[in-house]
Amino acid sequence: MRSHEYKFGTTLIEMVIVVAVIAILVSMVVGVTSRIDKRSKEKGMNNIFTLLGGALQEYYEYTGKFPEQPEKNFANAAAHSELLLTELRSIPSSRKLLEQINDLFLKNKAGAVDTSPEIYDPWGTVLDYIYVKGDTFPKLISAGPDKVFGTADDISSK
Repeated sequence: MRSHEYKFGTTLIEMVIVVAVIAILVSMVVGVTSRIDKRSKEKGMNNIFTLLGGALQEYYEYTGKFPEQPEKNFANAAAHSELLLTELRSIPSSRKLLEQINDLFLKNKAGAVDTSPEIYDPWGTVLDYIYVKGDTFPKLISAGPDKVFGTADDISSK
C-alpha cells in the first residue's frame, strides 16, 4: 500500500488572487470615501454661503447698502474677506448669524493678531468677497478643491 501525504498550504496563484481581491476592495473604499468627503465639503461650503448671505441681507436691511468691495483681484482675497467679516460683525443681527459659522472656518492667517479673521472654505482657502455698487447682491467665491481662484472648480454664491 502506498501512503499519500497531503500537503496543505497555499500556492503562489492563490496568494496573488487574495492580494488582488484585497486591492480591489481597498480601491473601492478609497473611491467612495473621497466622493463622500467631496460632497461633505461642498455641502459645508453651501451652508457657509447661506449664513453669509443671510448676514449680508441683515446688514443691507440695517444700513440700506452692502459693504462695498469692487476690486476683482483674487490676490487680495484675504483682505476682502477680512473687510466683509468686520463690516458684518458691526451689525447685531448679522453678528448673530455669523456666530453659527464654525470657528474652523474663521482664521486670522493673513492679518495682524488684533485684526478681524478671514473666512475660509472647507479646503482651507480664504473666501473672496466682491460687491460693485449697482449689483443686486454681493458675490462670494471659494477657490474650490484645487485651491486656485479662477479655475473651473471655483464655487460661487451666485
